[in-house]
Amino acid sequence: MVQSVQLFQLAAQQARWLAARQSAVAGNIANVNTPGYSSVDITPFEQVLGNPGSQLSTTSPRHISLGGGGQAYALRAENNPSLLPSENTVKLEDELIKSGEVRRAFELNTAIVKAFHRMMTMNTRS
Repeated sequence: MVQSVQLFQLAAQQARWLAARQSAVAGNIANVNTPGYSSVDITPFEQVLGNPGSQLSTTSPRHISLGGGGQAYALRAENNPSLLPSENTVKLEDELIKSGEVRRAFELNTAIVKAFHRMMTMNTRS
């Protein structure tokens, strides 16, 4: 039996994940000069898709809420115990690269949804 792909649902899920990741990256950039701050990132999207039956939930105040359904993507701190209290783990260059990756993924997500929508519209008109 062939299982249908819910493209719009998948695109919406990825858009929520990208918003959460951009929020984490923005927080890292905002705290680039904060002493003792640990860089954070969220669970990779591939892992979120790999376990569709699990319900993501807020288990820490450091989780990013995505609104609706109480779902959140867990933040992962990138700790380094050898740092001095005046240092942190944020590398601005890495965060800017992550931000660019998120932007490109948003653009690709939007382009795919637009193309699929056009295809569906053309199909219903004929």
